[in-house]
Amino acid sequence: MYNPSINKLSNIGESRYTLVMLTAKRSRELMEGAEPLIETELIKPVSIAIEEIVAKKVSYREPDSNMNK
Repeated sequence: MYNPSINKLSNIGESRYTLVMLTAKRSRELMEGAEPLIETELIKPVSIAIEEIVAKKVSYREPDSNMNK
């Protein structure tokens, strides 16, 4: 199991919710057959996704706030 430090994880998103959503989305992509973006010995999709996020291979952008208007 991959256990990154809380310091590495706290710098990734604006909130824990952002980190959870990013991890879940990437994990789903991996389960559907996407190739990992890093070389790893991990086999669990969630662990791979977290490692990719910490390595800054996966990122996100906030939706435009004007889209809801």
